[in-house]
Amino acid sequence: QVQLVESGGGLVQAGGSLTLSCAASGGTFSRYHMAWFRQAPGKERKFVAVLSWSGGSTIYGDSVKGRFTISRDNTKDTVSLQMNSLKPEDTAVYYCAAVDRMYGFPPPQSRYNYWGQGTQVTVSS
Repeated sequence: QVQLVESGGGLVQAGGSLTLSCAASGGTFSRYHMAWFRQAPGKERKFVAVLSWSGGSTIYGDSVKGRFTISRDNTKDTVSLQMNSLKPEDTAVYYCAAVDRMYGFPPPQSRYNYWGQGTQVTVSS
């Protein structure tokens, strides 16, 4: 079983940048595709980005393309989300998620079965 812990959230002004980190433990990190999702108050959880187990493939949600970058360090069992040009609509709780690479890439979103507790990102106008 994999445990995921997010960190790095906070309050930032529109146009600013923030980097989120997710530390994984309890499993073999390279077995998993890693992803970020977010959920704004009163909204459904939405896909942000996914990175393949090897770090060779990425997919981004349309709303963050060109602004966010997902990366991973398989020697440190961490995945990061670099967020640039932040907008108020990026305000949400951001969740780290993992899915076994056996499901292929991109993995079906229904297969994510490991989730962090979330970290709050607030972008002020």
